[in-house]
Amino acid sequence: MRTLISTAFVSLDGVVEAPGGEPGYRNSGWTFKDLEFLPEAYEIKGREQEESTALLLGRTSYDAFSAVWPGMADFAEYKKMPKYVVSTTLTDGELVSDWGSITILRSLDDVAALKETEGGPIIMHGSAELNRNLSDAGLIDRYHLLVFPILLGAGKRLFSETDKDAQKLRLVEHEAYANGIQKNVFDVVR
Repeated sequence: MRTLISTAFVSLDGVVEAPGGEPGYRNSGWTFKDLEFLPEAYEIKGREQEESTALLLGRTSYDAFSAVWPGMADFAEYKKMPKYVVSTTLTDGELVSDWGSITILRSLDDVAALKETEGGPIIMHGSAELNRNLSDAGLIDRYHLLVFPILLGAGKRLFSETDKDAQKLRLVEHEAYANGIQKNVFDVVR
């Protein structure tokens, strides 16, 4: 079974919306405003590209990333690997042509089937709604979280508010950086 890893920039209060400056959110760009840039705090981002064998995205994140990532040197490894987009509305004709192999998945059952295939880890960036649904369905195996020292209040959350049984996590890697960012890597305990 393949490992599904959710990776996110997250505020201390759980918000993941518009970390990079995406329009439409009042606190857009919160990962870099008034925060010293320390390259070591982002080391895990390069490692994710090296260790992953597939990229999983929801429709909204696919639309945002596919417009810029194919031409960015910082994300060159993702261009080479197969990509999967979970969407009930996306069509093959809407897929970008310069980002390698892209497959549309229509349901969480399709994601579960993908996890059963041969291959290495699948990494999921952004995709807040998909993350919540996959978490609730018990399909996420690991979380790579860069937690930022900020409280944002309103905004899209990484985790759902669904009333469910507690899900235990095991901290397998962590580090705190001088700018206040914390790296937390958790395995889901089953």
